[in-house]
Amino acid sequence: MLDVLTQKVHDESRQGEAYAPFINDPAQYQKKFYIESYGCQMNFSDSEIVASILYNTGFGATRNAEEADLVLLNTCSIREKAEQTVRKRLTEFRKIKSAKPGLLVGVLGCMAERIKSKLLEEEQLVDIVVGPDAYRSLPGLIEEAEGGQKAVNVLLSREETYADISPVRLNSNGVSGFVSIMRGCNNMCTFCVVPFTRGRERSRNAFSIIKECRDLFDRGYKEVTLLGQNVDSYYFTPEATDNNAGNGAVTFASLLEMVAQISPLLRVRFSTSHPKDITDDVLYVIKKYENICKYIHLPVQSGSTRILQMMNRTYTREWYMAKIDRIREIIPGCGISSDIIAGFCTETEEDHRDTLSLMEYSGYDLSYMFFYSERPGTLAQRRYKDDIPETVKKRRLQEIVDLQNRLSRQSNEKDLGKIFEVLIEGNSKKSDQDWMGRTSQNKVIVFSKKSAGCNKGDYVKVKVTDCTKATLLGELL
Repeated sequence: MLDVLTQKVHDESRQGEAYAPFINDPAQYQKKFYIESYGCQMNFSDSEIVASILYNTGFGATRNAEEADLVLLNTCSIREKAEQTVRKRLTEFRKIKSAKPGLLVGVLGCMAERIKSKLLEEEQLVDIVVGPDAYRSLPGLIEEAEGGQKAVNVLLSREETYADISPVRLNSNGVSGFVSIMRGCNNMCTFCVVPFTRGRERSRNAFSIIKECRDLFDRGYKEVTLLGQNVDSYYFTPEATDNNAGNGAVTFASLLEMVAQISPLLRVRFSTSHPKDITDDVLYVIKKYENICKYIHLPVQSGSTRILQMMNRTYTREWYMAKIDRIREIIPGCGISSDIIAGFCTETEEDHRDTLSLMEYSGYDLSYMFFYSERPGTLAQRRYKDDIPETVKKRRLQEIVDLQNRLSRQSNEKDLGKIFEVLIEGNSKKSDQDWMGRTSQNKVIVFSKKSAGCNKGDYVKVKVTDCTKATLLGELL
């Protein structure tokens, strides 16, 4: 679907990240598993569910693929680059397998359904293929593969949410945790493969979400991010057997409030919102609670109404601009970011200028910016011709990136002299003499440790003294 030039929607520093075992894990495991994850935060969250299932099956984690009995790649179909990387890694694992015949190699996630026959039969790169809704079947599939059979389960589900599985948080910083609240997507955006790889939308039991968030807080976490392809369409109707079932249906606004009420010391974030679904109720809940971060990721994709219609985004340019106005009216100073695609099918220079002008109007703090590349199986691939030359796509993307860099710097410069409450996430990437944290508006801020005796996970007051286009610089008060 998309190739990215800069400020990527996926955290590129984590692509291909291998799960680490528990520190000082006293348990002894007869078999070890190794997982690499690719793609969005949902995939990394899914790997935590898989880790939990494997631990309960008697596998322990390792970060050394060569000592593993089971190697799994949790894959992404959103970008062609991710698929190419996974194929390259599978070829490398096949070499390890030739020296260790008992090794099992499997593919999880979004690539599983789309190219299962190629991976299993034509290229013979894997032993196990498991779709996003079939992780519970992993123990049985591993047994089949150990017996010499090719093991496959890519069935999509209308019910599976893994609500009863406690994720094993192997790579967490111990401060911020991700909690999946729903799976799948009903929005048939023509450029997107997600509805075909992750299935229809279904919301997780609200009370299991609250339990998981409370458990994270009790274990010392200070921030949770509620995850879903489209969190604002979350809707859960309790059954008679549920605790608090008499409270009626739970919308995203009410879920957000329930999580915020766990403790004022627990920060709450969420991602991602679809512009058509975020309601005033949600905005007023964000305004009401100090610990709900004042930041909304609101993907626009294009500033042209004509292109938005071709993308099946179900809103117009003017409607989106009115939503931006409403956010700023109810939550002054709210941070807003976006996703933008350059060079979608038939895009003209006028359409491109509409995108640039809408970016100016919205004043995004940051954007995840891509040029369009066709992904197999999407509605766009079936309906439209990918007719914009790559040189034009890249030139338009560069203009979008240049504009966003200017907007980001302007946004950061407005914060000079201001004081923010910052949650310390850990050391700065550049120096262990500095702390790194985030403001409520999701801006990264770096400041000297001095001799204040602060620790990771503390809330501190920081005054902004300088900035770059990407980072605020400050001093501890």
